[in-house]
Amino acid sequence: MSRLNVLFLCTHNSARSILAEALLNHHAGERVAAHSAGSHPSGEVHPLALRALAERGIAVAGARSKVWDEFARPEAPPMGVVITVCDGAAGEMCPIWPGAPLKAHWGVAEPGRLAEGLDEQAALELFRGTLERLERRVRAFLELPLESLDPASLKRALDRIGGMD
Repeated sequence: MSRLNVLFLCTHNSARSILAEALLNHHAGERVAAHSAGSHPSGEVHPLALRALAERGIAVAGARSKVWDEFARPEAPPMGVVITVCDGAAGEMCPIWPGAPLKAHWGVAEPGRLAEGLDEQAALELFRGTLERLERRVRAFLELPLESLDPASLKRALDRIGGMD
């Protein structure tokens, strides 16, 4: 099996999808390549998302907020799986992805929005919690026998993982 490309989407591509991308790339080795994007990217990665990743020793170099159109172009790597991590992106009309990848939803609350008005330590705790929740899902994904699952079985597994807390 060739390397599986996974695209994580959220509206602003500033926290959740960035966290998921970094986690999957950190844990996947050569099996999977993770990417992230947003429908309306903020243009910057939330500093507390970067801090939560760095605290765990997860690489943050090169993390950037990008528009999902980058991955719908013919020259983009072909996606095998597209996972929305926010309800907003899940309900939006997505581009037509080359190769018709499997789609799943792993909804997670927006830590940046929840952190508004909190002191920095309390806000950081929200980002750490989001990171932990996404890490449980990423680890469950990587435990799957990706090389041998048929598309229908993989879709069921992705949906089951999306329901994890």
